[in-house]
Amino acid sequence: MNVTWKLPEGGEISAEVANGLTLMEAAVANDVPGVIGECGGCLSCATCHVYVDEGWRDKVGGPGETEDVMLDMVAGERTDASRLSCQIETSEALDGLVLIVPAV
Repeated sequence: MNVTWKLPEGGEISAEVANGLTLMEAAVANDVPGVIGECGGCLSCATCHVYVDEGWRDKVGGPGETEDVMLDMVAGERTDASRLSCQIETSEALDGLVLIVPAV
């Protein structure tokens, strides 16, 4: 499946990603700046915060309860489009997904 990360300075990174990975794992593997994944996907930090492009929000869905609490850590950066990319698993249903990396 293909994923595109739009970067804060206007560039973007697109990559083919295997099904079953998290989007945090995919971002780290593709050197997407601003997506760190400090906790390794254990849902104990918010360093993989991204915004889901408006056209994809319904397909990706909203955060779960624990993710919602962790998203509160990004305070001023949080929007209705906010997700932790470690909690989004790749699948064919998300082929073409567009994520926006917040400015640091």
